[in-house]
Amino acid sequence: MRERFLIADYLREIGRLLEVKGENRFKARAYERAARALETLADDLDLLVLNRRLTEIPGVGSALAGVIDELYRTGNSSLLEQLRGELPPGVIELKLVPGLSLKKIVALHSALGIASVADLKTAGEKGLIRTVKGFGVKGEGKILAAIEKLESGGERLLLDRATEEAERLLRYLRSDASVAKADIAGALRRRRESVMRIQIVAAGTEPEKIVDHFLRYPALIHSERLDGSCRARLAPGAAVEIQTVPNADYAAALLRHTGSKRHYARLEEPARAKKADLNARAKDEKEIYRRLGMQYVPPELREDEGEVEAALAGKLPRLVEFDDIQGLTHCHTVYSDGKNSVEEMALAADALGMKYLTITDHSPSAFYAGGVELDRLKRQWEEIDRAQEKVKLKLLRGTESDILPDGSLDYPDAVLERFDIVIASIHQRNKMDAGQMTRRIVKAMKLPFFKIWGHPLGRLIESRPPLECDMEEVLDAIAGANAAIEVNGDPRRLDLEPRWIRAARARGIKFLISTDAHSTRALGYLRYGVDMARRGWLTREEVLNTLPQKDFIEAVHP
Repeated sequence: MRERFLIADYLREIGRLLEVKGENRFKARAYERAARALETLADDLDLLVLNRRLTEIPGVGSALAGVIDELYRTGNSSLLEQLRGELPPGVIELKLVPGLSLKKIVALHSALGIASVADLKTAGEKGLIRTVKGFGVKGEGKILAAIEKLESGGERLLLDRATEEAERLLRYLRSDASVAKADIAGALRRRRESVMRIQIVAAGTEPEKIVDHFLRYPALIHSERLDGSCRARLAPGAAVEIQTVPNADYAAALLRHTGSKRHYARLEEPARAKKADLNARAKDEKEIYRRLGMQYVPPELREDEGEVEAALAGKLPRLVEFDDIQGLTHCHTVYSDGKNSVEEMALAADALGMKYLTITDHSPSAFYAGGVELDRLKRQWEEIDRAQEKVKLKLLRGTESDILPDGSLDYPDAVLERFDIVIASIHQRNKMDAGQMTRRIVKAMKLPFFKIWGHPLGRLIESRPPLECDMEEVLDAIAGANAAIEVNGDPRRLDLEPRWIRAARARGIKFLISTDAHSTRALGYLRYGVDMARRGWLTREEVLNTLPQKDFIEAVHP
């Protein structure tokens, strides 16, 4: 098991070195895809190597198969050694420093022997960087500022990237006999939209051996060992913190390190009342909550936003779960800005066991996204009919219709009424102030036919703020209209945010958990949409695409 993960990380190193060197980015990414395929491989790697069947692994061609075979048989790679010889030592770590190009790294290594971020920081603090040609005092200052930002956590990781990195690390940790249990903790376990670091709690009979095992993880480029824990940075730039405890202390440690701090502090009140110790040994977290006289609080709710009071009163709802979802919604194809055909999307959704799939390409006004004009719409519907013959799930004709500046929807009403589902979204803000935007959305939501408000506030996490409107007024309008709200699973959007989901559900508004998928791979975004729905306290009964096929079609038909 460990050997497979080691080979995967060597493949990643090759890919990153190729990228640093400036090679074709598709070639570099091929090594990342091969690494992922190895980590999730269901077949026996020994047999694949022995029988020369490595090219059966998805994404592995003959060249990559040769590299994997060499790594498997010798523990080394001539390509990896060649790249390491061509590039300065520590180049992958140094490339994490914003603004530090390969040319600058080479110059710093040649002049000062710099091979790590620690070396670079020391040189800067001693005023040595300014002595290297091309840097100067100003350049040195910028580098030190960039290092400070990096050491403070650097950029935030979006939920999907943080999840992928954490799950990869967990698979590695669990492969060793010293690790009895290991799980994600912190903000990532609470499924926050973005996180500053990945936190892991691990348990075993000898916690220090777990840290030893962690420090052998090939993707580590910097680490700081503490008492029973370790802080580190992975080659992709992610900050990681692992906390190790004896087996008996695992449940209490997982609860404490999952947080949030405010939620955990609130637990001290019922603990005092029950004379219970939050750090006492327990079988699992559920036992700790039972000792406090509370319902179990799912990690997604642990934000001190009423969940403690609800759990003490036995009034926490049963949250929607991934397996409750029966259909995939808000999916794009090559008819607008998607990467896959109708048939490819249908086959992929069918393979996931879904009961229905909505094809909702952009409307004509979204010309920049290849919006579907009426003549092409007819051809798309014919293609949907052909694809339907090849799959078990039901394919629904839909649109993501732009909400135009005057509050009307793209396509004539006579066309909108012929769709199976209409998602109404704003893509162009038209420099409107909050009042104008509020009137625009309210008018659209009050249109007589049923529609779903798509990625409602149009935010892009960490890069674009939500649009400005009077959200309370909009939600009041939707509550009295023939409309529902989307919870968008695209990791860049994750829109609507939880506080507004809770405000909407208090008004009795229904929801749709979507993927906003623009490729077959993005159908996997459903998990992130469910995460956000759970953070908003949504139940299965409040989510339309938990309904069986017939009931769903009736519920969303315009």
